[in-house]
Amino acid sequence: MSDCIFCKIARKELKSTIVLETEKLVAIKDINPQAPTHILIMPKAHYSTMNDCDDREILADMLDAAKKIARDLGIDKRGYRTVINTNSEGGQTVFHLHMHFMGGKPLAGRMG
Repeated sequence: MSDCIFCKIARKELKSTIVLETEKLVAIKDINPQAPTHILIMPKAHYSTMNDCDDREILADMLDAAKKIARDLGIDKRGYRTVINTNSEGGQTVFHLHMHFMGGKPLAGRMG
């Protein structure tokens, strides 16, 4: 999708801090972090929401990327949170499938 900000990041048309990149995924530092470590993991292909992605491999790759990032950052044993917001009531504000990866401090509190 030509006007999608995350598609532009995936195509490297917009600058971002890339943490991990594979053939199908890119993971970047969130520009408005909600935790000391806040990374967005997204497919390079455009899916507006998780409901639009029937590719189980992409979804599994996103989870594998989260595990790798946690290991690489040394927070896999301490803990981290992964969240996929879906549609407006789910808190999604950018309509390109992405997973929030947060850690680096105790993440207390409710999600809703």
